[in-house]
Amino acid sequence: MSTLALPYLSVLRVRFQLMLQYRTAAWAGVATQFWFGAIRVMTLVAFYVGTGQQPMNLPQVVTYIWLGQAFLAMLPWAPDAEIAVAVESGNVGYERLRPVDTYFLWYARALAWRVANTALRAGPVFILAALILPLTAMADWRWRLPTGGAAAALFVASITLTALLSSAFTALLNIVLVHVKTPRVGNFAMGFTNLFSGLVIPLALFPHWAQPFLLWQPFAGLADIPFRIYTGALAGATAAQGLASQVLWILLLVLLGRWWLARVLAHIDMQGG
Repeated sequence: MSTLALPYLSVLRVRFQLMLQYRTAAWAGVATQFWFGAIRVMTLVAFYVGTGQQPMNLPQVVTYIWLGQAFLAMLPWAPDAEIAVAVESGNVGYERLRPVDTYFLWYARALAWRVANTALRAGPVFILAALILPLTAMADWRWRLPTGGAAAALFVASITLTALLSSAFTALLNIVLVHVKTPRVGNFAMGFTNLFSGLVIPLALFPHWAQPFLLWQPFAGLADIPFRIYTGALAGATAAQGLASQVLWILLLVLLGRWWLARVLAHIDMQGG
């Protein structure tokens, strides 16, 4: 089993090391993410001042926003750029000739991409929002630590599942890209991801009647479930349901992706030259 997994682990390691080299772009991303995080915090602070009691209190929502900015690169907004180039040139046909499972090769690439980009940005955002903001007049807008050891442990488990789920989504976007032959599939995916992951508005602030659906739909596991677990807004049996939802969608998307990729590659129509 270890021998069979070796090619994918090698791709994961090499791709991860490659993505860590883009430090300048990461710092530019940190500045942008912190700025827009502050704007989102100000917007929701104004919302809370003008409304009554909400399912999440203001400190939980503020921390939720900073988590969203720190883990922004984890979201599957677009397919793999290198695969997009291969589709345009026609070289994607060579994927059928590799002596490995194409789906898990793409999955390993996606996992390294998501985790490496997040690793470069999460730490600086945490330093700015959790350590520097408390020293200013905006201390109430700081990133707070988890509510307890149980919440921290569940968050680690959930954010790990988020990385796996995001990679499954990315692999699926790659397959759609090969099928329709246009990288614009990312534009379509971005809207759904932003809204239904809770990145724009925490899903807990949506109407009460929609909560069961929102918890079990696949995008919730990309942000809302781990972030609410971290803040303590999702605990006990509901947190367990959130983790179960993440595991379920990882399995379903991987199975769907492997089945669909086999069909797409079997009837691939290369273009370019």
